[in-house]
Amino acid sequence: MNMEEKQEKEKGNFWLTVASFIVNKRKAIEILFVLAMIYSVLSINKVQVNQDITSYLPADSETRIGLSLMEEQFTTYGSAKVMVSNITYAQAEDLVDDLENIEGVKQIEFDDSKDHFTGADALFSVTFDGTEDEQISKDALEEVKETLDGYDVYVSSSVGEEERSAESLSQDMNIILVLAVVIIVAVLMLSTKAYLQIPVLLITFGVAAVLNMGTNYWFGTISSVTNSIAVVLQLALAIDYAIILCDRFMEEHETLDAEEAVKVALSKAIPEISSSSLTTISGMVAMMFMQFRLGYDMGIILVKAIILSLISVFFLMPGVLLIFAKGIDKTHHKCYVPKITFVGKFANLTKYIIPPVFIVFLVFAFWESNHCQYIYDTNSIVSAKKSESKIASEKIENTFGASNQLVVMVPKGDYDSEKKVLGKIEKLDYVNSALGLANVAINDDYMLTDKLNPRQFAELTDLDVEVVQILYTAYAYNEEQYGPVFTGIDDYEVPIIDMFLFLYDQYQEGYVTLDADLDDQLTSLYDTLHDAQLQLQGDDYSRFVLDLSLPAEGQETYDAMDEIRGIAAKYFGKDNVILVGNSTSDHDLESSFASDNIVISVLTALFVMIILFFTFQSAGLPVLLVLTIQGSIWINFAVPAMRGQTIFFIAYLIVSAIQMGATIDYAIVISSRYMDLKQRMPIKDAITESLNQAFPTIFTSGTILTCAGFLIGEIASDPTVASIGVALGRGTLISIILVLFVLPQILLFGDFIIEKTALAMNISRPQKEVVGRVRVTGHVKGYVQGEIDADVSGVFQGQMKVSLDSHIPGRHGEVTHDDTQNPMLPGMTQDENVAAESESAAKEEQEEKKS
Repeated sequence: MNMEEKQEKEKGNFWLTVASFIVNKRKAIEILFVLAMIYSVLSINKVQVNQDITSYLPADSETRIGLSLMEEQFTTYGSAKVMVSNITYAQAEDLVDDLENIEGVKQIEFDDSKDHFTGADALFSVTFDGTEDEQISKDALEEVKETLDGYDVYVSSSVGEEERSAESLSQDMNIILVLAVVIIVAVLMLSTKAYLQIPVLLITFGVAAVLNMGTNYWFGTISSVTNSIAVVLQLALAIDYAIILCDRFMEEHETLDAEEAVKVALSKAIPEISSSSLTTISGMVAMMFMQFRLGYDMGIILVKAIILSLISVFFLMPGVLLIFAKGIDKTHHKCYVPKITFVGKFANLTKYIIPPVFIVFLVFAFWESNHCQYIYDTNSIVSAKKSESKIASEKIENTFGASNQLVVMVPKGDYDSEKKVLGKIEKLDYVNSALGLANVAINDDYMLTDKLNPRQFAELTDLDVEVVQILYTAYAYNEEQYGPVFTGIDDYEVPIIDMFLFLYDQYQEGYVTLDADLDDQLTSLYDTLHDAQLQLQGDDYSRFVLDLSLPAEGQETYDAMDEIRGIAAKYFGKDNVILVGNSTSDHDLESSFASDNIVISVLTALFVMIILFFTFQSAGLPVLLVLTIQGSIWINFAVPAMRGQTIFFIAYLIVSAIQMGATIDYAIVISSRYMDLKQRMPIKDAITESLNQAFPTIFTSGTILTCAGFLIGEIASDPTVASIGVALGRGTLISIILVLFVLPQILLFGDFIIEKTALAMNISRPQKEVVGRVRVTGHVKGYVQGEIDADVSGVFQGQMKVSLDSHIPGRHGEVTHDDTQNPMLPGMTQDENVAAESESAAKEEQEEKKS
């Protein structure tokens, strides 16, 4: 083909023009990719990773509001539960002294009660001088571990937990990524046709992965869940696109030189890959509509990952293919993926049996999946691998019982009501302890918030009554309470904590003079009171800290929360009471799950059906395909229900979207080939050939996604990530089974539905290029060394590139080889017969020239 013919051909094909531009400018494009890679590598470490899942709760949820208030108004010191096993009580007491001497340790709680010592196990409650994020607390925790080195120790603490979890998860995901790459290489060695196709695919994906990780910096902060699994999911979801282009190149390279083959392959692959990616993207977009914003976080990162994968395949991979073209030519091998003709025969034999059985089973799976027990607390997840902190927490809980902390916040200032509320809460059977300023005892007679007159306060502090009266008068002026000053200060009562803090301020400013003993006593007391105030009283709210002997989630716990809320509401009003804790977080997550579940299910199915409707120009086929994959989702989550296992709600939401958006491609591959092949052969042969043609793609993509999921589930120590991996691996495997052993029967059984619901639109089929002696029947349009647009019935000798109108009553076009002169050879595909026909025509031409 000369240059003019090439240009003329490109003008008639938009995608070929685009492909030619990309290939011709590949050097400049490769430079741009190098620059983008440098930027991404430098940006990866700038990405902020958020370990706190509760931060993704809706902004108007009680837990999110409460956590924000606590962060603004209260100080929460870091703490740890340290259990030492196989020691005596005397040894435990000695350890208390050692631990108290550690710099950064504020307080050690330990006594001979069953809450701290049982059998040969001692439980120390350690409070640090800083918050859980401050370095002083982290250093102190490490020194605690060093002090107890040699003992049988279990440490459960949130201090430094984010860093430990992130480091552990990072190590896990590196292992998973390496194993995933090994599996991918092994799968590709079986499914590709040349060994050097594999580095082309790995380079293309590697660049896309680095670009995605680096551009996460654009979003500032992403969740630890997204950060950990995005690269593996990107690999599993998007490697198909590179495989499609690589396969196209191998096909075109059989008759064209490498550069022309890349151009033609890319021109055909761009629309095909773009269409395929839309269903996957739609599943990710559906996640972005979740109230629980972790869905948005993961959805937008994965959408970006897929788009960057497409960019790498369309713009970078053509150049990489040309670099490796000679090596690919030299490393050809046969494809080791077997044909599955037996599956097609099975489909034909059972086409009237499997569909009704599947419908019955589908109803059962739907029922079971809706009765699956969902959990909302990460500590409730049962995972294959447990972190050191998780093991310690379970050991402590099994030895000393469950401990569930709940915070109650009420408007500050009414100490009498606070005391009454705390008194009633303490009497509840499931409350181990309740701490607030109003129930902290300073001696056998008084609580910290009890109100005292000047004489009572003087007796408590050993100060002169006259000095205290002056102090009370100054306090009244300071608080703008002038009545007692004129009516008599002797009956004026002030809460103990307020007067002590005011006394300390006056002493610091030099208005009050104390002897050395009182000085030390007041300073020590001030430190204690100030710490208590920082933890239990803010600018607007007072905080009660409750310890419940209830699980973090469950109806019993939620009923208890309602009872506690009701007690506080009697004194402060329902709208003024805020509860915060793991239990409120779990309850809020459960509330958002109901709506998020509907959003994910409806939007994912709707988006996919719309895409399939325009792809196949049929209303019935999209329903059949979506029903098959939705069935696999129901079966996926019916499995844990039937086994009496729980499922983490995030795993259900995310995997539902990914499973529908990604594995629907397997159904599309079979269906698109079936719709094409049944125009040229009986449907029983079309379904068999469709399965044989589609199986390499399904085998490659499905194996990778399944293995990636199970690897994440088995190796990841983070329970959230692990639960997503298990559900994804199992769901992908179920989708593959249904697509191979149920969908073919549905297509055969429902073929009349597909035909009846096909749209009667003038939609041109993809162009077909043939060389040799061909028979033309029907309406065709294209080039026959000139343009043709007519109803034709006859035989044409030469080269033809045409498109056939389909789905048009009375105008069905068909191009086949003229079997009367050169029938299709048995055992050969139509494309192979085209080559044979072309070779035969060329020989005839040569003989004619010789004669």
